[in-house]
Amino acid sequence: MAWIKRHLIAFAAIAVLIYMLVPNVIVAAFSFNDPKGKYNYNFNEFSTAAWTNPCGAQGICESLGLSLQIGVIASLTATVLGTMIAFALGRYRFRGRSATNLLIFMPMATPEVVMGSSLLTLFLMLGVPSGRTAILIAHIMFCVSFVVVAVKARVATLDPKLEEAAADLGANPAQTFLRVTLPLAAPGIAAGALLAFSLSFDDYIITNFNASPSSITFPMYVWGASARGVPVQVYVIGTLMFLLALVVVLTGQLISSRRNRQVA
Repeated sequence: MAWIKRHLIAFAAIAVLIYMLVPNVIVAAFSFNDPKGKYNYNFNEFSTAAWTNPCGAQGICESLGLSLQIGVIASLTATVLGTMIAFALGRYRFRGRSATNLLIFMPMATPEVVMGSSLLTLFLMLGVPSGRTAILIAHIMFCVSFVVVAVKARVATLDPKLEEAAADLGANPAQTFLRVTLPLAAPGIAAGALLAFSLSFDDYIITNFNASPSSITFPMYVWGASARGVPVQVYVIGTLMFLLALVVVLTGQLISSRRNRQVA
């Protein structure tokens, strides 16, 4: 009993991790299924047909490409804008700073249904047609808030003495920012960018309000396919996305561990 009490937190962490990974394991398993009928709910027969032809379902790769394109552009734009806002809020005191913090937080707290309908109304008033452009603007808008929060948390932990030391050694403001400040803030910026991409790629509600019949993203494709039977290729793409995210996280951990060993 004493040994169990000492490792209770570890057991709880493992249980939570298993609970979180079970859906991913099921998706990966059913990506090798050859379903009997149009619904992929029961494992019928092992098959790699979906893996050899991931674009076999009509329109799936077009919707995936659109989601990836919007996700990359939205995350890059939101990362640049959010990083600048985070440095301004974290480093400077100015009139309206508290109000700005509140405005940054509002898109995160607003229900997506309300935000999607509001954006649709705004675009109609401005004459912006529904479709790829409207979706991209909407994704950048709500991704900026998450980037600001991630980068601002990192900026708050930076030691200003390091920048002062660089200035004392003859570095100008641009050199100090590029060689000292930016590398130190890079983990927060990378985290914000990855979070923005995942939110953009996964969004359905806001996208559905502002999409057109010719701009079907991957989440919208999956939702539409669920009524007539989700193709096995969806499970294949989901598994690939999970593995890609896992590789990115593990690579980041390895790089961080190597840097820590070098510093030590």
